[in-house]
Amino acid sequence: MTMDRADVIARYDEKLATDAYADVDASANGLQVGSESGTVEHVAFAVDAAEATIEAAVEAGADLLVTHHGLIWGGLDRVTGQEYDRIAPLVENDIGLYVSHLPLDGHQSLGNAAGVADQLELEAREPFGEMGPVHIGQRGQASQPYSVEKLREALDEFDNGGTPTQVLDFGPDEISEIAIVTGSGVDWLSEAEAVGADALVTGEGKQQVYHEAREAGLNVFLAGHYATETFGVRNLAALAQEWGLETTYLDFPTGL
Repeated sequence: MTMDRADVIARYDEKLATDAYADVDASANGLQVGSESGTVEHVAFAVDAAEATIEAAVEAGADLLVTHHGLIWGGLDRVTGQEYDRIAPLVENDIGLYVSHLPLDGHQSLGNAAGVADQLELEAREPFGEMGPVHIGQRGQASQPYSVEKLREALDEFDNGGTPTQVLDFGPDEISEIAIVTGSGVDWLSEAEAVGADALVTGEGKQQVYHEAREAGLNVFLAGHYATETFGVRNLAALAQEWGLETTYLDFPTGL
């Protein structure tokens, strides 16, 4: 099946409420490279827009590449060096680049945090991770309480290039209430404490989170930035398949 590129973009923008995140996200969400004119038959999906994924999209014969992390963050001054090496193959092969950063983190059914919550079989879910007028995460209750080790094992099943989940086990031994902000989400530790979470699940940490978690009496699980952010693009690929488009998922785990 073939669709107008503008139609694919419009459907994703509407589904993800892209405009709602415009004032809080440094990423230029939506179509970052290419024209809205033309058609789409084959869509490639990846977490990162990088030389490796762009080259793989070219090789796959994709008409559109959809990623979580794009190429434009708060502006683009020059198209030289690394920027040129990434953008040129897209232009030369007429591949559009569609990006969804925070909208794909925060979507309560298609997003990254929702995907983590699905894998952990959380119930009674609510938005979590306030960022201005929007949320970028989710929280919920485990159907059966986790021990620290069982939750670590569940998170280790995510694809993080073989890097194990790091745990700051300063909270209760029995974990029921779990807050999730994928990627780099330790800045929401105070909110996790405020809502009574037993654990915060995120991707990567910062030096100060050790003491913050210890003083808050909260478990923090660092399951990998990449590993916690594969769910959203996979869900967008499933949508494209429902629309009748051919899809390819490009897996380049970073181990980080």
